[in-house]
Amino acid sequence: MPDDIGSRLREIRKRRGMSQTELAAAADLSVSLVSKVEQGEKRDVRLETAHRLARALDVPTTRLLTNEARQWTPPVDAETWRPVVEALQAAPAQLPEPPTEAGVRGALAGGRALFAREQYDDLGRMLPALIRDVQALEQSVGARRLRYQVMQLCISYLGQVRQYDAAADAAQRALDAASDELDGGAAVVAQCQQLLRKGRLADVAELATRWADDVEPRMSKARPEELAVWGGLQLRAGAAAVRDNRPGEAADALRLAQLAAVGLGREVITGPDHLRHFGPVTVTQQRAEHAAIQRRPDRVLRLHQAVRDWRPARGGGRSGRCRHLLDVADAHLRLHDDTRCTEILHSIYDEAPQWLVAQRYGQDILSRVIERRRTLSPEMRDLADAMRVPL
Repeated sequence: MPDDIGSRLREIRKRRGMSQTELAAAADLSVSLVSKVEQGEKRDVRLETAHRLARALDVPTTRLLTNEARQWTPPVDAETWRPVVEALQAAPAQLPEPPTEAGVRGALAGGRALFAREQYDDLGRMLPALIRDVQALEQSVGARRLRYQVMQLCISYLGQVRQYDAAADAAQRALDAASDELDGGAAVVAQCQQLLRKGRLADVAELATRWADDVEPRMSKARPEELAVWGGLQLRAGAAAVRDNRPGEAADALRLAQLAAVGLGREVITGPDHLRHFGPVTVTQQRAEHAAIQRRPDRVLRLHQAVRDWRPARGGGRSGRCRHLLDVADAHLRLHDDTRCTEILHSIYDEAPQWLVAQRYGQDILSRVIERRRTLSPEMRDLADAMRVPL
């Protein structure tokens, strides 16, 4: 973030699409004064002058005078996600009208549809009641299975709104409700994802490796769901290793995941929670993510060529593809192709606007584009506003 008033003024003016002459006219100041402020020749800017500039740029005066960047927040309001967290923490309640497994199953299907359509506000409003109902079900095999599936939906939602502690708690609850080893492995895949986001790399490596050893299938007789869970655990182990600068272990994990992907031969979704989405494309996208973390943009783009025309089947996989495209946009930017980078961000926004708005990674990429360019096209300014890139 710019650390002086001149740099801040220039960046905000650029976002507004104004020339120095236009800003000077809007603020009733001389072009010479605006130029001197931006170039750092005039640092003792009077409060009245800063106020005029701020009014012309439609920002608070303090945004010009201080270097306090606006804190990034999830696009879903806290008043929407907080009741979900509270419902998870609450003890099972005695409800006036006992819920039924059929009713919970129907509500769960509706919640999954909301998540697939990125209607996070609506999903957040319905989840507390769903959590209370599933916890109030009488003990049965079906009720346990529903608790597992509801917790998996909570993981997806809470991760999307960046409530990682609560998502990790939901993952542990899903693990507790797992009815078999494969359900447990899928829950651990989700748990590892939340721990990764919190930077707990050693925990992820230990947990994923231990569970991968426990569920390792016999390749000659493995069922698709076994390969998907085991491969997903290997990908989590590799994700922790590459972030922890252990490239050899990361490469080994990718090699094992590739064995599972070859065994499948295609992308599959072996569970309704979408956390068992796995196959050759998923592994290739993870290889590209490793290359992005290792600052190898050429390799990211080469890997992308193998999967660029792939589209996920209806019902899952879109977030993984969009996350991969962010790595591709980052690679183009590192290779100084701002235009192609912005085109890819536009394509992601067209396909999954609410998902992209929730990605700090996407904001960071576009912020770097803005910093590098002398002027912004109207399309770039519109995209920056749509993605809520802070001024």
